[in-house]
This record gives sequence, structure tokens and C-alpha cells, in this order.
Amino acid sequence: MKLGSRIFTPRPFTTALTIVMLGILVSLGRWQLRRADERQALFDEFDRGADATRPIDLWTPPLPRYQHVEAEGSYDQSRQVLIDNMTDANGHAGYFVITPFALKGGGWLLVNRGWVPVGASRAELPAIGVADTMRRVRGRADHMPTPGIQLGARAVLHPPYPVVANFPSRAEIAELLPETAWTAATDLVQLDADQADGYVRQWQPPGFPPMRNIAYAVQWFGLALALVIIYGVTNLRRVTDRKMKA
Repeated sequence: MKLGSRIFTPRPFTTALTIVMLGILVSLGRWQLRRADERQALFDEFDRGADATRPIDLWTPPLPRYQHVEAEGSYDQSRQVLIDNMTDANGHAGYFVITPFALKGGGWLLVNRGWVPVGASRAELPAIGVADTMRRVRGRADHMPTPGIQLGARAVLHPPYPVVANFPSRAEIAELLPETAWTAATDLVQLDADQADGYVRQWQPPGFPPMRNIAYAVQWFGLALALVIIYGVTNLRRVTDRKMKA
């Protein structure tokens, strides 16, 4: 293909390599856009959860994640769990405080009372006592925190309390306590920031906002565009005067 004083002469190997790399870069960009859509759906679900408050008890059926709820009962401070390897908004290490909540009328619920920092050493556990008086708690329905990658076998949880655990499941905590009558409404409740007897509570959907995925997608598409430009420039050859006259 002749373009003015230059001729486009792509080589088979570089063409094949460019097509493969271009496909990879575009696929990565599209994957990031799909991730952005998924993240946006999660953030939208989080926002919709505050539209109404649902009272829950032992017989409440499963609720949507992030549904705002309220329950009446009392805390059981004698059997609490500290979920290790949790960080605050500034990346500081600490624990989530998970406290069993005895529902009025029977049954149990888990309440995440917020984040507390690690002490001077791991042997020095935070003081997390709470009164067992009747109260009404309000918060958001949520899942138990989960790791990005699960490594190794699960350790069996056992007293003394408070038990320190790495990403325990709802079933593992239920087996630890043990209780059989757990509400099916939610795995646990993230205690609202204005509720008493809580710690640091800056609840938001897990992970980063969708705009970061969009930024990554733009980077991948930008690299794809740069690859096309480089491919085009490096395969243009100047036509000599002799060749032009011929």
C-alpha cells in the first residue's frame, strides 16, 4: 500500500504479534469495564438499602444485602469474636468486633460493632465489653467478610473468648457459640454509626469505587491505541527516488 512517498509493508510476524497483543489489551479493557458495571451495581445496591428499614426477628426470611434493618434484644458480651486482619480507611491494622445478639422472642443475630485497632502486641486484646441490657439496634444487612484468596485449611474456632479468627464464616461462628436458632435474615448486621456501644464504623461496599476500573480500562485501551500507532509507523518505508521512477 503506497501512501505518498512511503509504502506500507507489514511483516507477517509483527502483524501476527500485533493482532495477538491488540486482542489481549482490548480484552483487558473490556474486562475492566465489566468489573466497573459490577462495582456500580454493588454501590447502587448499597445506596438502595437505606431507602427503608425492615424489622427482623428469628422468622424473618433472607433479606437483600445492605438492607437497612432493626432488631430488639440484648448483646451477649461473654462470647464475642474478633475478626483479624481488618483495616480502617487509613490502612491501619485491627479487628472487627462481632457480638452475638439475643433477639427478643428467641433466636440469635450477629452484629458487627465496628473496627478496633491492634494493641501493642497481638497478645494484648482490646477491651470490648458491652452491657447486656435490652435495646434496639439498627444497621445494614451484610455478608461475613471474605478473603480475596483462601490459603490453607480452616482452623477450628474454640474458646477462650474473645476468639480471634481470620475470616470466619457464619456457620463456623454458629458452631463455636453454639446456637441453633439463627435468623435467616442476614449473616450479620453492620451497626449504624449513630448507634451506642460501637467502634469505628465507616461502612461501604467492599473494594474500591467503579471509577478506578474505568481508569484501568482507559489505560488498557490507550495501550491498544499506542500499539496500533507503533505498528503503523514502524511498517512504513520511504520509497527511494529510483523505485519511484521505476
